[in-house]
Order: sequence, then structure tokens, then C-alpha cells
Amino acid sequence: MELKSVKDAFDRVATKQKLSYTKTHEIVHMLSQEIDKALSILLQESPSNTLLHHIFIISDVNRMFTEIAPISQLETVEKELQVALNKYHKVLEKQLNPDISKAYRNNTEFDTHIVNQIIANFLYRQGMFDIGDCFVAETGESECSTRRSFIEMYQILEAMKRRDLQPGLNWAAINSDKLKQVRSDLVMKLHSLHFLEIAQDKNSKEAINYARKHIATFVDRCLPEIQKLMCSLLWNRKLDKSPYSEFLSPALWNNAVKELTRQYCSLLGESSESPLSVTVTAGTQALPVLLKYMNVMANKKLDLQTMEQLPVDVKLSEEFQFHSVFVCPVSKEQSSDENPPMMMSCGHVLCKHTIHKMSKNGSKSSFKCPYCPTDVDISRCKQLHF
Repeated sequence: MELKSVKDAFDRVATKQKLSYTKTHEIVHMLSQEIDKALSILLQESPSNTLLHHIFIISDVNRMFTEIAPISQLETVEKELQVALNKYHKVLEKQLNPDISKAYRNNTEFDTHIVNQIIANFLYRQGMFDIGDCFVAETGESECSTRRSFIEMYQILEAMKRRDLQPGLNWAAINSDKLKQVRSDLVMKLHSLHFLEIAQDKNSKEAINYARKHIATFVDRCLPEIQKLMCSLLWNRKLDKSPYSEFLSPALWNNAVKELTRQYCSLLGESSESPLSVTVTAGTQALPVLLKYMNVMANKKLDLQTMEQLPVDVKLSEEFQFHSVFVCPVSKEQSSDENPPMMMSCGHVLCKHTIHKMSKNGSKSSFKCPYCPTDVDISRCKQLHF
């Protein structure tokens, strides 16, 4: 979908709508002023205020209305707005109702059971347990293996929304060894939040005792953070006016929720983001590019069903870049274990197969780099590992 064309059409409609509103307001205001002026004259008590004089005043108002032609002016503005609306409607029709069959493979066989499990898992990890249960019941699938775990996770998250950290601390304590292995600072974040809650609701002495028992163990890794927490006690009851007012920010709780969700999913063997959500979002970015390409190349009789790779470069957002990928700038082929990227002596990088071809299948010991005049010695080419 060409979102830019939709946005441009919408912006034109919005501009015309604002112009129509402004013009209508100006005309109505002008007519209102003229009518008020005429009424004030008609209501004046004076010898000259006769019936004939009233007729002259009304005639002047009528003549002014005819000269201004408010209806004609408004019709012109409204016509321009209607034209923009019609064009916007056509753009939406064109962009929102494409024939997407050209841009996907319709000969792919899907395992219905796996697809149902993916959908059910998505619903549960989003916290939509009633909908997930309904979906599982209607599809006749067995209970999703992650359901109970996600119920526990959402119970912890709901407690954190109520500023109750105990369920989260209990879970972190049980999984502390696993969290240490991945060098997560989740336990420190939870204890810090609890420390701040104690310091605000009770007294500094109790907060210090809590820090000695639960936070002191992190001094090797989190000394600067611990020092700031301790100094914040000097501003007890006035933290909002202190250099440590950041400790009152909701961002601390939001970050703790995100980190707990990420680590919880990781320990379950799940990705931090829903695979189904990532797939659909990435697909919505790639689909318009493929549709446009297939429409342009319609006469070439290309068969997407038999292609081993995408026929056009699809640029996705950074959040979809999970690992480094190298594409040879000469052959346009993506690197692989059999065709790895190779750095030449000049510093430029090509794929192994490209270097092999440029050296006449290895019959030549050197060749010219396609990007600089350097003579490349094949024996000095080094494989790169991303």
C-alpha cells in the first residue's frame, strides 16, 4: 500500500476543508455584521426614521447581499472540497482493495494445527485469555502449552500496575540463577522500585535495612545506581524537588514491566515480541512493494511461485533486522554459507562466487576491483563473518 499517496490525498482534503470552514465563517460573519448594522438603524427613534427610510435601508442590505453572492461563493468552495473528497475516495479504493494474489504464493501448504497453535499462543501472550479459550474450543485444538505460564505473567504485570511488586519479586527470586546467566538487571530494578516505595511511604531507616538485605549484593555491577538511591533518602518527602526526581517517573515502572515481560518470555523459549505480530507487521510493509513490482512486470509473465528469493529489494524497518545480511553489490545475491562475503585487499567486499567468476573461475591470480583501480590478489581475499 502506497501510504504516501493516501496521506497526500488526505492532506488535500484537510486543506480544502479548512479553507471551506474559514470562507464560510468569513461570509457568515460579514452578513451578520451588515444585518446588525441595519437593525440598529431601523430601531433608532428619529424623525427621519420613516417607512420610506426603512425601505431604503432594506434595499441597501438586499443589494449588498446580491453583490457579495454568498451562496455562489460557498458553492465554489464546497465544490472544491467535494472534488478533493472524490479523489480521496478513489485513492482509498485503489490502495485498500488490491488483488494481493499476485504477491503471494498460493501453492504453499499450511499445517492447520500449527497455524491454530500460533494464533492461540498470540492471543494468550496478549492477555486475551477468554478469546484464546474460545478460539481453542471452536477449532478443537488441545490447550496451548503456554497458557498457564502467560496467566502467571499477566498476574504479575497486573500486580505491578497496582504498585504491588511482591509477585514479581517472588518470580525473580525463583529464576535468579537464570537471570544472572543472561546478565539481566531485572532483580535490581524490582528491588530499587520497592526501596523507593518504602522510602516514600514509611521511613529512611526501614528503606536502608531493605537496601542492605536485597540491594547490597548488586554493588559490584550497579554501584552508581545504588549511590543515587542512597542519596535520594536525603530528600525524603521532597523527592519531586530534588536532583533525583527521576525516581518518581512512571518510566521506571514501564521499563521494569518491559524487562520482566522480555525475560519471562525468554525463559519460556519465546521471543520478546509475538512472532505472529512481527510477521503480519513485516508483511504489511513488504506487500505494497511486491504488488507494485508484480503490476509493473505483469507483461513479463513472472511466476512468483517458482522464485527462490524475492524479485525486488524490500526494505523493512530496523525492528525487523534480527541479524546481519550481506548482498553482493555485483551479483545482487545474498551471502550464504556456500557463498560467504569476502573482503579484498582494497577493502571492498564481494561474495565468493563473484570473485570466482571475475577471476575466470580461478584461472587468473588477480583481477581489477569493480569499484577501484586496485589489482586484487585472490590469495589475499579474506572471508568475513557477520
